[in-house]
Amino acid sequence: MPAEDRKPTVRALLDAVRGEGRTALTAPEGKVIADAYGIAVPGEALATDVDEAVAAAARFGKPVVLKIVSPDILHKTDAGGVVVGVEGAAGVRAAFHRIIDNARAYAPDARIEGVQVQELLPTGAETREVIVGAVTDPTFGKIVAFGLGGVLVEVLKDVTFRLAPVDADEAAGMLDSIGAAEVLRGVRGARGVDRWALAEQIRRVSQLVTDFPEIAEVDLNPVIATPEGAVAADIRVILAEGAPKPRRTYTREEILTTMRRLMQPSSVAVIGASNEAGKIGNSVMRNLIDGGFSGEIHPVNPKADDILGRKAYQSVTDAPGDVDVAVFAIPAKFVAAALEEVGRKGIPNAVLIPSGFAETGEQALQDEIVAIGERHGVRLLGPNIYGYYATWHNLCATFCTPYDVKGGVALTSQSGGIGMAILGFARTTGTGVSAIVGLGNKSDLDEDDLLTWFGEDPHTQCIAMHLEDLKDGRAFVEAARATVPKKPVVVLKAGRTAAGARAAGSHTGALAGDDAVYDDILRQAGVIRAPGLNDMLEYARALPVLPAPQGDNVVIITGAGGSGVLLSDAVTDNGLHLMEIPADLDAAFRRFIPPFGAAGNPVDITGGEPPSTYEATIRLGLEDPRIHALVLGYWHTIVTPPMVFAEVTARVVREFQERGIEKPVVASLAGDVEVEEACQYLFERGVVAYPYTTEKPVAVLGAKYRWARAAGLLGGGR
Repeated sequence: MPAEDRKPTVRALLDAVRGEGRTALTAPEGKVIADAYGIAVPGEALATDVDEAVAAAARFGKPVVLKIVSPDILHKTDAGGVVVGVEGAAGVRAAFHRIIDNARAYAPDARIEGVQVQELLPTGAETREVIVGAVTDPTFGKIVAFGLGGVLVEVLKDVTFRLAPVDADEAAGMLDSIGAAEVLRGVRGARGVDRWALAEQIRRVSQLVTDFPEIAEVDLNPVIATPEGAVAADIRVILAEGAPKPRRTYTREEILTTMRRLMQPSSVAVIGASNEAGKIGNSVMRNLIDGGFSGEIHPVNPKADDILGRKAYQSVTDAPGDVDVAVFAIPAKFVAAALEEVGRKGIPNAVLIPSGFAETGEQALQDEIVAIGERHGVRLLGPNIYGYYATWHNLCATFCTPYDVKGGVALTSQSGGIGMAILGFARTTGTGVSAIVGLGNKSDLDEDDLLTWFGEDPHTQCIAMHLEDLKDGRAFVEAARATVPKKPVVVLKAGRTAAGARAAGSHTGALAGDDAVYDDILRQAGVIRAPGLNDMLEYARALPVLPAPQGDNVVIITGAGGSGVLLSDAVTDNGLHLMEIPADLDAAFRRFIPPFGAAGNPVDITGGEPPSTYEATIRLGLEDPRIHALVLGYWHTIVTPPMVFAEVTARVVREFQERGIEKPVVASLAGDVEVEEACQYLFERGVVAYPYTTEKPVAVLGAKYRWARAAGLLGGGR
């Protein structure tokens, strides 16, 4: 059907279904939609009596499938309303009567429109059953799903998800993203399926739900894929009960304008400032003053004239001049009234430290402050947060311990406890940060606002975010896609259970657990997902240190065969490519290692070698343009002590950097406690090194590679 005709056709059908008070389409109605969007389905006919069924089966001239057609029976198989492989007039008559009887017994009051007579799709060694579907996710909106279908779909749950709509390349990529991808390519002599036809089914379903947001779910299950095509044996379409509540959105320019005044303020008011030690208002004031914030600080407290040597004001409206940020350090019940004054003053940002809102069941109170903020154009950070740090602006607007090590890492957390873990890690490791921001309940400002800002912030090289949920998954993906080409985005998504995003009774909906959807769509956005808190922090610390790789070839150089094996496993586990060493490079390595060592990859120089062997082999690895990244495995010996190894490695890496040759180099150091100091020395000089682990340095390298691919630096892109 021409594109200009398909939308009016589907619109008329959906309006008619709505007019009847229905949300579920019948199979013949599904066929109308399939035909409009070019979704391949078998030939079929609606029979209202047994004679029509016999005539329809005769026209197809081969075995058929009979299915009940009823707007009140969604699960036809459960109702005994499907008979497969029916042949001959007698068989059709018997199957027709059995289906009608089963349906009436299953749902006596159901409206029965007839029986669908459908061509039987092929079976055999080269036939594969898959599922194609779409569902409305509460976080990301319309998502499209693909995976193994038929009776195995809810057992194996081998399914992948993407934001809808997908283009042809993304649809084709979904075929390779399931565990059974090899089966689709053809195994044991069988030909592979028609990949273009299958990808088109995915793409067209995704376009359908994009064009018609009121479609809540679409299931094509199973889709019969063969070397000759892909045909949906069944299409199920469900409409949404009602329209989702619209969320207020802001343009990129509006976000950047607000965030600039939040992160680079000239004037800050502290509502609830106090002279009393131990009060949150006192801690915030001390951190702002002691941290060296050069802008104006206006304490607000109706019961004080002076706080920490600064004139206090009875109301924020009394503070002189323009104020960029109001930090709230008062009980929750007083916030709404004070926020009204902030709005009247024209302050664009409110940092809400107090708890006692939605997190304690006080949703109405939180809704009230959101409404006030929207009415006055005040953006809200929080409530229920520890505050925020903007180190390059010497701003510590928090009641927690100060932190002033400036660097390129921006860290955010939804949880105060995780925020303190971030602070402790940064201090212990000496990580330089551009900002640390608490998000708390995310009543307004959230991750996509921060991503938009940090993506443009020249002080930020890497962004790491702990989150428990996303308010607007699509806005986050949009912000991530704009940021990832410029700098890495690392996310720790808490909550791995499939507790949400379920649509009752839907194959696709039942498979769309929170974590599975987040995992695939964060990857689609180019985000690096960290498996745990320490991983997130280490990625954030290390990724700015490592240069971007220029190719896929990874070489391991190790002084211990055992660590070489473990490092090889880690390379494979992290999706990296262990280079096959060509003969000339193999011979070059062998010149530097003893006869009982081993070239190849890993290059095992053995543990008794002096510093010169480490230097020569590392130098060769950096010199050869076919090698793109080095993984070093060091074993503590008296012949080459840890700090000697570290000094040699750092010197050689620096020498090549000065020559314009930069490759990511990571190292695993095994030994006595001296290796800890050696690792710190290396880290400070551009070599990501860890003691007592072979997994962590390679995981960091893998994260760097994932970002490089997502940023389009290694081809492929997202």
